[in-house]
Amino acid sequence: MLAATRKQLLLDRLRSDGRIVAKELAAELGLSEDSIRRDLRELDAAGLAVRVYGGALPASPAVADYGVRETVATDSKTRVARRAAQLIEPGSTVILDGGTTALATVRALDPGRECTIITHNPTVAAALLHHTAEVIILGGRLFKHSAVASGAAAVEAAMTVSADRFLLGVTGVHEDAGLTTGDADEAAMKRTLASRAAETFVLGSAEKIGAASRYQVLTWDAVDGVIVDAEDAAGAATLSALERRGVSVLR
Repeated sequence: MLAATRKQLLLDRLRSDGRIVAKELAAELGLSEDSIRRDLRELDAAGLAVRVYGGALPASPAVADYGVRETVATDSKTRVARRAAQLIEPGSTVILDGGTTALATVRALDPGRECTIITHNPTVAAALLHHTAEVIILGGRLFKHSAVASGAAAVEAAMTVSADRFLLGVTGVHEDAGLTTGDADEAAMKRTLASRAAETFVLGSAEKIGAASRYQVLTWDAVDGVIVDAEDAAGAATLSALERRGVSVLR
């Protein structure tokens, strides 16, 4: 089997099964496990898969630059954002993560809602300029890929606040890999923000469901629910698996 044919088969299996176990697939196809692992390494390097112990998971398209992500799954993000905005209750204090779904949440929020929003995303903060909400901006080094403050200064600033809820943005929502993102420092910042809130809810637009990225943010036992697109059926298997694990799925 030609290398290009093998790689396409691997991508097809990732899409259909949500994972590849190298040893099992090699036996099924009558190929060497080394060949499968080599192909997976190359797919990982090309950003088309995420290698894990024993195989690979589907790579999330949400790791693209901020400008590109603004054009991905826009309808799904809008639907998730409308549900997320309902969790920003009058009088509450909410930490709103960075990312395009977080920005859509601001757009879905009633401008007259009296609340406090804490964010490390200057774009989100600017979008709240004409809202009644009090806005607290956490500063630090600007991570331009996601338009958020990061680094030691941002973590230190985050440790001074507390909130009722954290609306968490990730690039991967996978039943086994948990909640993931593409940058180690960004993952650490998200963990810090989650530690400052009584509840954490995940913004799970369609392109993230069943996909994974390199760095784990949180495991499923550390979140209170995941907000998903009720109109999207592509991630149905993943969502069913999450519900079997006891994860609250808000559609």
